[in-house]
Amino acid sequence: MTQHVVSRLGQRGDGIVETADGVRHVPKVLAGETVDLAGSRLLRVITPSPERVEPFCPHYATCGGCKFQHWQEDAYRAWKLEMVRQQFASQNLAVDLPPLLDAHGEGRRRISLHVREIDGVWCAGFMEQKSHDLAPLNQCPVLVPALRDSPALAAEFGKLLGPCDVALTAAANGIDVAVKAERKATDKRSAALSGLFNARNLLRLSVNGEVFAMAAPPVVAVGNAMVPLPVQPFLQATEKGEAELARLVLDSRPKRARNVVDLFAGMGTFALRLAGTMPVAAFDSDRAAIDALVKATRMTKGLKPVTAGTRNLFNAPLTTVELREYPWAVLDPPRAGADAQCRILAASSVGHVTYVSCDAQTFARDAKTLTQGGFSLRSVKVVDQFKWTAHVELVGVFSRK
Repeated sequence: MTQHVVSRLGQRGDGIVETADGVRHVPKVLAGETVDLAGSRLLRVITPSPERVEPFCPHYATCGGCKFQHWQEDAYRAWKLEMVRQQFASQNLAVDLPPLLDAHGEGRRRISLHVREIDGVWCAGFMEQKSHDLAPLNQCPVLVPALRDSPALAAEFGKLLGPCDVALTAAANGIDVAVKAERKATDKRSAALSGLFNARNLLRLSVNGEVFAMAAPPVVAVGNAMVPLPVQPFLQATEKGEAELARLVLDSRPKRARNVVDLFAGMGTFALRLAGTMPVAAFDSDRAAIDALVKATRMTKGLKPVTAGTRNLFNAPLTTVELREYPWAVLDPPRAGADAQCRILAASSVGHVTYVSCDAQTFARDAKTLTQGGFSLRSVKVVDQFKWTAHVELVGVFSRK
């Protein structure tokens, strides 16, 4: 047992404690606090920060899902903005950041839980921070109401399929469940799985990527369209987060743009909304997502033409020749960013870029590429969709100088 002072918080939100044996990263502490440690494990807070508050979740002490329920909200929000500023400063980019936009709304509409057997009881939850030990949950208050009891539902699959991971999504018309398990949904287990499916009034149940049962196709609303969900799709974590990001993208439309290319388009989070006023070309490597986008355009009236294609934009980004017909590009890449595509955008004739990102570090790197290619970074908005975590969403608007 040793006592130390937390010097600061790191980029991922852990407290930095400097000891004679090296730097330790300690979760759920605040700068200036005196703490008792066993290695990097927090035993107790001796002198709490005046910014410390009581967490609202009863599982917070052990659960690794949230990081900042113990922190006063204004200070937490200021820290998130400062982490973004530091990433821009590392690329020698100056940017004015407006206040953080809260996009938690009613809560997260998707969750992936680990299911394990503990002392003969099947439990579901998240792993403890910096551990492979499961922190069992009986509820999760950061979820939408329809998913609040999802740990209990997920745990039921352990009895039938053994250790597994269970992903649950609150679609517009019910609950979609996808299970990844070592055991298969064999005939021996079919009756029990069907019983659970019916008892829980699920929309769809998939096991190891294959649909086991479906009462109705799960759908989500995207603008005026209803999009059929592929199995385990990428979906913005909260409805409010998606709406906020979409609003910022639509508001960034250049006045003279008559069409747009949507890169890393997924199921059409932005493409289907943009198509309300202009033709859209959409590209993504996920064939199931592109198929869902195409189906949605066919079922939705009043849209401008939408063309959609499957393309790995990491290995085969759109070329400068292909980009000639688009005055505006919207991109929303995964956490790795869009290095190859941004290099080509920088060399292209595209005049405007709206970049949506879930990682400040790769966003700042790609922003540097665009500015070196002749773009100016006009604005950046930071959206807090994954509240009480270190994650942020950014929307940057670039235009030619």
